Amino acid sequence: MKKIRPLLILILSVLLPAKKTIIKLATLAPQGSDMHSLMVEMGQRWTAATAGEIILRIYPNGVVGDERDMIRKIRIGQIHAAAVSTEGLSVISTDVYGFLIPLLFEDFDDVDWVRDRITPELEKDFYENGFVILNWGDVGWAYWFTREPLRTPNDLKGMRIFTWAGDYETPELWRNAGYKSAQLAYLDVLSGLQTGLIDAIATPPIITLANQYFGPANHMLDMKWGLVTGGTVIYRSVWEKIKPEYREAMMTIAEEIGLKQQKVNREIDGKAIETMREYGLEIYHPSVSEKQAWIELTRSFYPDIRGSLIPTEIFDRVINLKALKDSLEAESAQ
Repeated sequence: MKKIRPLLILILSVLLPAKKTIIKLATLAPQGSDMHSLMVEMGQRWTAATAGEIILRIYPNGVVGDERDMIRKIRIGQIHAAAVSTEGLSVISTDVYGFLIPLLFEDFDDVDWVRDRITPELEKDFYENGFVILNWGDVGWAYWFTREPLRTPNDLKGMRIFTWAGDYETPELWRNAGYKSAQLAYLDVLSGLQTGLIDAIATPPIITLANQYFGPANHMLDMKWGLVTGGTVIYRSVWEKIKPEYREAMMTIAEEIGLKQQKVNREIDGKAIETMREYGLEIYHPSVSEKQAWIELTRSFYPDIRGSLIPTEIFDRVINLKALKDSLEAESAQ
């Protein structure tokens, strides 16, 4: 009997299915969107790579709440992961605001050059704050969409600007500069534009199209205000309970999905703008002098942004890296 028991245990360990781990991931991405489809693909590949032990359960459409709610609910164990934009990532580390410095980056080449050099620092900060970055993926360039034509900074002073509910630093910055803002939850933005509670929002075209903001806010200023970056994060304690060999495979898959998502989003802005234009979106192309007025406005923000909204070290590093890139390009052009 004693000899049979170990054999029985061995047989049962082989026959009984491994315990499945369900990872609950939240996102604002609409169900059926390209981003949602890529997350579904990631989940399917995770399940295949872990012999069925890992199952990704996705909660799209903001059903869990705003991005700040998602991070809070991860920390209390209600969900485990989230695919979020700068707004959600900044709750974990405000270093990500470095990509949102207004009118600093001119194109994705600028972004990639700077990001490649600061990503290790960013991911280290996230890890120390209890999260693991699974992938990075840009949401897109933020443009101004407004209820009335917007050409100059003075025009914006007559409008009420959208800011995220729970974000107390940005409204203060606008107020100090002589502008008005209103805090709203993500799900209230469209009704806010329709009722005039807000008049202006800086957001990527694909977000404007997907949420139909361009109905009431049918004016766009053709000027890249800043990059809305994004990423998929998972709570570190949840991640570290997964078998190491599975984590390696899952991370590789997540990074591949992030690159796919980045490629899709970088190509889709133009298509989204053209679609909205066909439905009545009016686009204003600022003159050189008008663009300079906006640049001067954003530079006037620097003393208030540095060390408050954006940590001093990362602010200086991003500014200096961009200046270095410009200098190298100028030298090579000679």
